[in-house]
Amino acid sequence: MANFDILCLTFWISLVVFHSRLAEGSLLKSMHFSWGTQQSRFLGNGDEATLILDEVSGSGIQSNESFLYGSFEMLIKLVPENSAGTVTAYYLSSTGAWDKHDEIDFEFLGNVSGQPYIIHTNIYTQGGGGREQQFYPWFDPTADYHNYTIHWTPSRVVWYVDSIPIRVFKNYQSEGIPYPNKRAMRVHASIWNADSWATRGGLDKIDWSNAPFVARLRHFRERACKYMGPQSIRQCGAPTPANWWSSVAYTQLSDDKLTKLNWVRNNHMIYDYCKDLRKYKGLMPGECFMPQR
Repeated sequence: MANFDILCLTFWISLVVFHSRLAEGSLLKSMHFSWGTQQSRFLGNGDEATLILDEVSGSGIQSNESFLYGSFEMLIKLVPENSAGTVTAYYLSSTGAWDKHDEIDFEFLGNVSGQPYIIHTNIYTQGGGGREQQFYPWFDPTADYHNYTIHWTPSRVVWYVDSIPIRVFKNYQSEGIPYPNKRAMRVHASIWNADSWATRGGLDKIDWSNAPFVARLRHFRERACKYMGPQSIRQCGAPTPANWWSSVAYTQLSDDKLTKLNWVRNNHMIYDYCKDLRKYKGLMPGECFMPQR
């Protein structure tokens, strides 16, 4: 019995060590800077990064691999104080022709000091976007890191903030509604000048006397299916043990998660494209008539 206990203890110690090593340098190993100022860099053991916007340029990183479905999480601390005109983004995006483009977005729209950020979400399928939903955060996103997760499976996309679902987009392709399930996507994070539209429709411009603007990233984790070519479409979509994150039990929201989703949407949602009758002149997208939970 004593030998068995020692064996178990050794196993758990080995598991902890394995996960610790896995955590080291996850950003540096998984992503690279794809554009922007040389001031932006990976820090520490490679599990942290700074994205910087100055008067010359913003900056961005992207994953080394492409994925088809998975769960992607990042801890982000946003630009403090007066961030008007800036946008920090965390998103998945396909490559190739824009008319076939797929994308799943978190964008964080800066604001003047003392005003709340806006959490802006959107999804593009086959080149079509315009599916914005926006929320005020129920916390200060500049005071500490918060977890932003995109969970993308064959059945639905769920946006999470600190493990709380804020939005669901379900797969209704059988009803003729486009869904992103044919194109691999890379993971991106960036900061850029969007003062033509980001803050009060472009009324509040960037105050460059506050530059450089710094967003901080930490602890990127992907549990996803790497895209290895066209054969991956079937492989990544199959409900196998390797694709545990796509199982029905994992993707369907529990009663507790549904309660939290409703709380966010009832108390913190400030814009929903499905209620914008003027934008669509009454001809609303098909998914607006379908249950999304």
